[in-house]
Amino acid sequence: MSTTAVIVIVIVVLVVIGLVALAASRTRAKKLEENRVEAQGHRDEAASKSREAEKARLEAEEQAARAKREQVEAEEQAARAQQQQAEAEELRQRAAEIDPDSKDAE
Repeated sequence: MSTTAVIVIVIVVLVVIGLVALAASRTRAKKLEENRVEAQGHRDEAASKSREAEKARLEAEEQAARAKREQVEAEEQAARAQQQQAEAEELRQRAAEIDPDSKDAE
């Protein structure tokens, strides 16, 4: 085998190795880019879900506050009703005390 043939074979082998390395490098770069795109998609989805969760949390807090206000209002209304009932009972007793026709007035 001549020296020229050996040199040509070595050059061809080096070119083939270079092409394989280039193809592998491009494949890795493509895979990295795909992973970046996928990761960004996950980040976007996570941000969206986080916003939805925060909105739901705020709505729940608002609903709880509204329920608490309504509970306080109901308790105040019940207290007023109880006070009015007590006043009505006092008036009935006073009427019974001063009514000369009342059976209880003696």
